[in-house]
Amino acid sequence: MRIASAGHAAFAVILIAVGVWGLARGGFVGIWDSVPHGAPLREALAYLCAVVSLASGLGLLWRPSAAPAARGLFIFLLGWLVLVKLPYILRTPWVEVTYESCGETAVIVAGAWVLYVGFAGRWDRRWLGFVADERGVRLARRLYGLALVAFGLSHFAYLQLTAPLVPAWLPAHVVWAYFTGSAYLAAGAAVLIGVYARLAATLSAVQMGLFTLLVWVPVVAAGRAGLGQWGELAVSAALSAGGWVVAESYRGARWLAVARH
Repeated sequence: MRIASAGHAAFAVILIAVGVWGLARGGFVGIWDSVPHGAPLREALAYLCAVVSLASGLGLLWRPSAAPAARGLFIFLLGWLVLVKLPYILRTPWVEVTYESCGETAVIVAGAWVLYVGFAGRWDRRWLGFVADERGVRLARRLYGLALVAFGLSHFAYLQLTAPLVPAWLPAHVVWAYFTGSAYLAAGAAVLIGVYARLAATLSAVQMGLFTLLVWVPVVAAGRAGLGQWGELAVSAALSAGGWVVAESYRGARWLAVARH
């Protein structure tokens, strides 16, 4: 499996932007903003995350360095998911936002994983086994499906926060919140069980992309965005690109295929 696609390019460009912003700001940006204040070596870790983002993004744009860049990014992101995000769920498993936060990282991990498999060479396939072949792609898709389920549940758990994000020119904000939440749940289930998985993955990526364009881009373009809104834009763009990469991994599969991962 070789990858050279629009999703791959978008994923790399967003990583570069996050890395540059993180180095310029000297703090956590967007996808990395999860470390509690007062944590040991917090500032150094913030710079490390920025460097990883920038280096991996640049590496992914140059074919000779794409394989090590994808490998390093995948390993770092997977470690971030396990060591930084999962502990929040273990401490407060009844708080849905912890699952949503894990889901955000999971989408980006899934995208990085698909890219890693696409560029993996003989060394990776020999020493890292199922992680670096088509079985790894199937696992990445399942991780993506679980993230979509978490996103859908958050729409219902935090309806009072979701509905106000619907653009003012659209009617029935609560209805749209319920609709998009249900769409995430349906897409997540489809990806997990392999029923219309390509269609579900593609539509979910489109939904995240539209959310980025219709919600966060206008806020930033209006010139009234603070650091929080810029961070949300970065996260939303990264999720869209990650979803795009996962959707592209189904290339060649039938749109209405059943039980094919």
